[in-house]
Amino acid sequence: MARKSTKTPGDASKTPAAPKPADAAAPKPKVVASTPVVAAPELRKKELIDQVVVRSGVKKKDAKPAIEALLAILGETVAEGRELNLQPFGKLKINRSEEKANGRVVICRLRQSAAVAEKEKEPLAQPAD
Repeated sequence: MARKSTKTPGDASKTPAAPKPADAAAPKPKVVASTPVVAAPELRKKELIDQVVVRSGVKKKDAKPAIEALLAILGETVAEGRELNLQPFGKLKINRSEEKANGRVVICRLRQSAAVAEKEKEPLAQPAD
């Protein structure tokens, strides 16, 4: 009695093919050097409070609790993984987060509108005549 072969014609194509020679016409990858976009030193809470006081005209003792509450809410929102859409600040999307021994690293993307970034500062009130 003849035995049936268990090989099928498709099995022959599963053998590893010889590596293809490098194509001389293939384009070479272009390396683009990027520079960090750091225009000024980081903004600290004290400086933020001072700038808010100057821009808004409120007293420092009134501005400080409001700013600290705002920062707490923003921190909690990012910790929850929620997106922020706060114009003119922009739209902040959490890409991923990672727990480390000394804290949490959050990788996010911030998109700001070009119109908002280029818009001139308009006064809050019209000058008196």
